[in-house]
Amino acid sequence: MPKKMTPPWSGPDRRAAFRPLSAMSPSTIAAALAAVAVLVLTGCGEKKKDAGKGAPPEVGVVIVSTQDAPMALELPGRLVASQIAEIRPQVGGIVQKRLFEEGTVVRAGQPLYQLDPATYEAERARTAAALQKAEAQVAVARTRAERDAELLKADALSRQSADDSASALRQAQADVAVARAALDAARVQLERTRITAPITGRIEVSTVTAGALVTAAQTTALTTVQQLDPMHVDIVQSSAEILQLRRSLDGGTGSRQVKLVLEDGSAYARPATLQFSGVTVDRGTGAVTIRAVVPNPDNMLMPGMVVRAKLLAGIDRDAILVPQQGVSRSPTGEATALVVGPDNKLQNRVLVLKRAVGNQWLVTSGLKVGEKLAVEGLQRVRAGQTVTPVAAGSRKGTGGAASAASSAASTSASAASGASSAQGR
Repeated sequence: MPKKMTPPWSGPDRRAAFRPLSAMSPSTIAAALAAVAVLVLTGCGEKKKDAGKGAPPEVGVVIVSTQDAPMALELPGRLVASQIAEIRPQVGGIVQKRLFEEGTVVRAGQPLYQLDPATYEAERARTAAALQKAEAQVAVARTRAERDAELLKADALSRQSADDSASALRQAQADVAVARAALDAARVQLERTRITAPITGRIEVSTVTAGALVTAAQTTALTTVQQLDPMHVDIVQSSAEILQLRRSLDGGTGSRQVKLVLEDGSAYARPATLQFSGVTVDRGTGAVTIRAVVPNPDNMLMPGMVVRAKLLAGIDRDAILVPQQGVSRSPTGEATALVVGPDNKLQNRVLVLKRAVGNQWLVTSGLKVGEKLAVEGLQRVRAGQTVTPVAAGSRKGTGGAASAASSAASTSASAASGASSAQGR
């Protein structure tokens, strides 16, 4: 008679195998659920790994194309007043009055200082009297010369005497001219005791007060008048850049407008205009100073301020611009990039870069229009490897597994919490 087989769940172990959930402790339930979650995540990860084991890695690419590349220069500059007049006395004397308010706008010809005129008034009076004396002598000499000329006609006087009388008249007339010139000089000196503004502009503080003694052509200026509208911007530029700027201006691709950025980082509302460039290159720096004119009706700009001048030096037509993130440097310093070939294999290219345009490089050789330049996912690929090119910015993120793990962990925690609650009930 065949032996009867006993099922494994029969007998004394049946109760233990089918022990109800309420008979288990909360810690046992939580541990069991966590183990199940780990097993599920491990199995999913292995399935995903096996599924993507043979798929080529994705790289983000951009299609190489041409566009106009502006050559924008940003150079340091310093503001200078368009006209500067240092006020110095042309005659010596004691300052009687200061006739202006410091820091205000003065007009050309406006009186600024009054010096003591007493000495110069006396000199003018003396020269005026000397002129009157010379004019009286001219009258006497003219009468004598005319009388001697009549006597000469009647043969009543020698020619020598008549010539002497005519010479005396001419000498007296010359003395009148000298006296008149001396009077004019005295008047000029007297007028210079009142010092006036030579230009219209804003006046600085005065270095002298009433009662100070000043001398003619002294080294210390009494004050300074500066014309602040418009103002000049002196910009230092390399000789190579200025050559390119001149070619661009001649070709019509450059612009004479200059945008200014002030010291606080704000942009000045009114553009400046290039006026001229220097004619001498500095031997030490190889730079040339160019000047721009900027309107300043609000007096916001002040002489001596440092600004950044942005100017368009030209436009490179049909230039190849590529993102800088797709270009790297080799150990020898060469610019290199990875290009996706026709068979989706990466090719290493050596590039020649001209300059940076914003966050892009202007490439002069090494790339052709229509090629696919790899710019994303370059950390996991190398030249010669087969890849899957996708549009830059559309690559799938790598956070899916992490999100699934986090979701599974929270689900298991919720299940354990529910089991605990059931046990408590």
